[in-house]
Amino acid sequence: MRLLALEGATEVLSVALWEDGEVAVRRVAGPREHARRLLVLCDALLAEAGWRPADLDGLAVGRGPGAFTGVRVAVAAAQGIAFGLDRPVAAVSTLAALARGAARRHRTGRVLAALDARMGEVYWGAFEVGGDGGVTPAGPERVGPPRAVPPPPGAGWLGAGPGWAVWGEVLAAVCGGAVHAQDPQALPDACDVAALGARILAAGGGVAPEALVPVYLRDRVASPP
Repeated sequence: MRLLALEGATEVLSVALWEDGEVAVRRVAGPREHARRLLVLCDALLAEAGWRPADLDGLAVGRGPGAFTGVRVAVAAAQGIAFGLDRPVAAVSTLAALARGAARRHRTGRVLAALDARMGEVYWGAFEVGGDGGVTPAGPERVGPPRAVPPPPGAGWLGAGPGWAVWGEVLAAVCGGAVHAQDPQALPDACDVAALGARILAAGGGVAPEALVPVYLRDRVASPP
């Protein structure tokens, strides 16, 4: 299976090509660069691999939650490319991709993924990551004040993501002894979006591009006056 994967929910934009477990990734930092650089990165990566867009079997995209503009840019690009090629799209949770990458780097199976949602809130998800790289939610994804996140069951959890950089002390206090380590620098990446997307497509879970929708978890995009 050949996939193009896009992830733009944080300040680091990434794109990846996936072929049966082999992956190539390009990344660029700068939250204001996503709209300008995304398709350029895709074209460069395809050219480097010697692939034509028609060689793709499908696409995968980080569908959120995350930065509203970045999520919209990635989802819109995935829709446009998939529509032109008549290919399915796998909508991958940004938090699940973050959890998978953190679990892979730290060799752990339990990850509490958190992104800073601004306005005193975090995007939050707890995930069990299997040895085969599969990710299973341990509860619903949510957005809310860090003091209101649900403590995870059991122990041995890794706290990962920029939400821990901003709210690490609060989150650790809420979770108590369940958290054994933190990686606040962890970010969702297109290589993990690709791996999870390949599973979704292989299971027949892809959607038509017109059915692809971003997941924001909330509708507010600015602080009230």
